Amino acid sequence: MNSENDALKVSVLASGSGGNATYLETPHQKLLIDAGLSGKKIEELMNSIGRTLKDVDRLLVTHEHSDHIQSVGVLARRYGLDVYANQATWKAMEPRIGNVKVEQKHLFEMETTKTFGDLDVESFGVSHDACAPQFYEVHYQDHAFAIVTDTGYVSERVQGIVKNADGYLFECNHDTEMLRAGIYPWALKQRILGDQGHLSNEDGANALMSVLGPRTKKIYLGHLSQENNLKELAHLTVKRTMQAHDLGVGSDFELLATDPAKATELAEIK
Repeated sequence: MNSENDALKVSVLASGSGGNATYLETPHQKLLIDAGLSGKKIEELMNSIGRTLKDVDRLLVTHEHSDHIQSVGVLARRYGLDVYANQATWKAMEPRIGNVKVEQKHLFEMETTKTFGDLDVESFGVSHDACAPQFYEVHYQDHAFAIVTDTGYVSERVQGIVKNADGYLFECNHDTEMLRAGIYPWALKQRILGDQGHLSNEDGANALMSVLGPRTKKIYLGHLSQENNLKELAHLTVKRTMQAHDLGVGSDFELLATDPAKATELAEIK
């Protein structure tokens, strides 16, 4: 078993339609995935878990939507961060993030793996209405943490890539009935409900059942809509689905909430 100082640790700094950022660290690497809030807010969230953006080695981007890239340019310029994204995402986000030095721009194409010091990061494509959306599974020693949000469904290919990870940040964006009855225009409701939209609580729960394995210990429910969901409802939906499959929340694994403005505890993934 890894000691506390020899471990993969994760904090979901923010997750939701208002902004997304996830921090991961190993003994030799500090990584930020997405920067969808202001630079000031991300620094505050980092400080709340006892860390600072000055220590981050690199920033990985999933796609060009504003709730994932709001401060990408700011952080690159202020902290000299190396930024990684696939070519299509770079093309889409460059006009919106301001100048980033050429030497700080790096390609991380879909369906590839990059090694950063003591960790490996695997990218995989998802079904979302962005140019070339991709998410990441981070591997450290024999442990893995996968982020699967911003997708209308989870394909068998993605299931195979992220199956039996030690931890997940997994999308439960909306309760379908709340969304249908809510104030959003019908076109936006259709977008969210479509194959390139977002996973509902029920769809997220069912997708989780296809990837959970004996190694899985932590599941963060992410990208919850503030208008069309409740933390308690997402938790209950996923818990009931798992109990129907004879899985015990709290005994087999932890089921954890995320927040659009409050970081989760910096926790060891083991």
